Amino acid sequence: MLTYALDWVNLLLRWTHVIVAIAWAGASFYFVWLDNHLTPPTDPKLKEQGVSGELWAVHGGGFYNPQKYLGAPKALPKHLHWFYWESYSTWLTGFALFTVMYLFNAGTFLIDKSRFDWSPVAAAHTAVGFLVGFWLIYDVLCRTVGRRPGSERLLGALVAVVIVGASWLACQLFAGRAAFLLVGAMVATAMSANVFFWIIPGQRKVVAAMQAGQPVDPVHGQRGKQRSVHNTYFTLPVLFAMLSNHYGWAYSHAHNWLVLALIMLAGALIRQFFVARHKTEMAGQRAPWGWAIASVSILLGVAVWLAPSPATSSVATSPVPTETPAQRLAQVQMVVQERCLMCHNAQLASKGVRLDSPEALTQHAQAVYQQAVVLKAMPLNNATQITDAERAVLARWFTSL
Repeated sequence: MLTYALDWVNLLLRWTHVIVAIAWAGASFYFVWLDNHLTPPTDPKLKEQGVSGELWAVHGGGFYNPQKYLGAPKALPKHLHWFYWESYSTWLTGFALFTVMYLFNAGTFLIDKSRFDWSPVAAAHTAVGFLVGFWLIYDVLCRTVGRRPGSERLLGALVAVVIVGASWLACQLFAGRAAFLLVGAMVATAMSANVFFWIIPGQRKVVAAMQAGQPVDPVHGQRGKQRSVHNTYFTLPVLFAMLSNHYGWAYSHAHNWLVLALIMLAGALIRQFFVARHKTEMAGQRAPWGWAIASVSILLGVAVWLAPSPATSSVATSPVPTETPAQRLAQVQMVVQERCLMCHNAQLASKGVRLDSPEALTQHAQAVYQQAVVLKAMPLNNATQITDAERAVLARWFTSL
């Protein structure tokens, strides 16, 4: 019953996390797009009011005319909407899900003893240390290097080096699946911390100064803009890291840290393409296809690099002529008994899947093939050390059904 209850907690947390993450990423993408599509107002009244840019748009059967003020309007409206609960809700639900799935089950999900054999308590504390440590390093870089004029490229390069280093270290210490997720959670924590510690407090200081009739310090807007831009470049890399647990061929690779770093880089370049495209579109210039080509080239290069050799693929799927169906099933049962039955037996039946009889094996053949052969997601963290030759046995059996 406890396992069933935890499954419901997992489902509801994951569902909520995805919903609020969509709201946060959508708002972030929209405001970046909006900033890059604003045009100087032509109406003298708008200029007098301090409007620096405006946009006309049509959506949902109506017309919209958002306007952006240079600094702040002369008078605050009665109803002012703040965008921060999308960020906070995303982090809170994400950390809760991470706690339920990984921290409370560190021995199962965080640790791969073939990589680093340590206690669940140490692994869990170190995982939290990654979240805190990256934020502290990133924040120091922004408050030191990021304060210098024209330092954005240098700052971006330094942050990228820190992320790559963290990816390498995480993949040495944790199971590949957990390492990918942890790096994503680490960057996502910095994104939400940007909102909590800098963007929203800066906006509150601007509002307080206006209400007190004092001049507004432009540094708050500059800092908020800097962190907001960083967040938009972090978004796609984080989304890949969060989705990566479905793709065992990525996180189980011998050089999985490099796989993670390259695909995250491709995600950042894709975002750069869209940001740059917004600007060139407004200027009537050609789209910056170089960024898109670079990102696609990286993804194609990783795909080619990770692809199984034709010989291996042929051996895995081609039935041995001398094997009978009964012999293939017997071989599969031997593999399953040694590698899978500890979790998929009559007493445990993890995820409702039993593999302790020929009938049960045949019933779940598709799932066995997908999870153990195609995705290589099972056994979890390869805890039972299934070999490629044994995966090939499962593949030949499935393709012969």
